[in-house]
Amino acid sequence: MRHTSHADYALRVLLYLRVAPGRQGSVADIAEAHAVSRHHLVKVVQGLAGAGIVETARGRGGGVRLARDPSTITVGAVMRAMEKDFAVVECLGAARFCRVAGVCGARSVFSRALDAYFAVLDEASLEDIAANDLGLRGALGLTTAG
Repeated sequence: MRHTSHADYALRVLLYLRVAPGRQGSVADIAEAHAVSRHHLVKVVQGLAGAGIVETARGRGGGVRLARDPSTITVGAVMRAMEKDFAVVECLGAARFCRVAGVCGARSVFSRALDAYFAVLDEASLEDIAANDLGLRGALGLTTAG
């Protein structure tokens, strides 16, 4: 299973905010630090704000900041907020056209695998994945401690 760039960029935004001075930044600064499209990040930030993971403010002194303590934001919650489809096989989705759906055991196996996958992601917080503060700050060009 591979997540969309939308979900990937969401984690990048959150990592940036976790280690940024004041745990805040502009979309332009985050895009530059990760060398990704500013336009795409605007949509990502809107999704994160809609999920209550970040807060945004316009104008002077505005930007994006974490809405909650990083230890309470799980990777699983971020993935659920940013992804629309976790049907790794057709029979897990809403539309089922497979001729053997309901009589083979694949649905059960993939369902359990997906549950295990999210169990791991739900154990990992933003605080956990951003534990290397100095390394992240260096990689993102953030020299001021936050």
